[in-house]
Amino acid sequence: MSLSHVDETGRARMVDVGGKPESERTAVAEGQVRMSREAFDQVAANAVAKGDVLPVAEVAGVMAAKRTGELIPLCHPLGLDVVRVEARLAPELPGVRVAATAKVTGRTGVEMEALTAVSVACLTVYDMVKAIDREMNIEGIRLTSKTGGTRGDWRRSDP
Repeated sequence: MSLSHVDETGRARMVDVGGKPESERTAVAEGQVRMSREAFDQVAANAVAKGDVLPVAEVAGVMAAKRTGELIPLCHPLGLDVVRVEARLAPELPGVRVAATAKVTGRTGVEMEALTAVSVACLTVYDMVKAIDREMNIEGIRLTSKTGGTRGDWRRSDP
């Protein structure tokens, strides 16, 4: 299998998607921030000094998805149709789970946008809670599914 972002001489390049047909494409990604029980309790009680963690993380994720083409060097800038980010309390961790869905009608997929949204939302949780718990872990950022495109639909096989 050849790498799509490498030319015949081994140099990195942006893929030419001009000849590909447009299709509706979606991608879903997830991740989590594991924290101490004390930090979790303060997030749950909306008692964090920097503000209400979950909605700020969600907005940060949406903002980041829209700028993915500026952050990832060989990523195409996309006019996204929608990005949804959900940050929710996960007492079993304890921590916060984040999921993002990105959608576009275009010639290239939105996997990087969904992954960027989750990554930045998790980083935002960390930033807002670090004064309480510097030992938090950002974990499990991964693509869970995608639809559309020439290679068709895909769903992660492991839970």
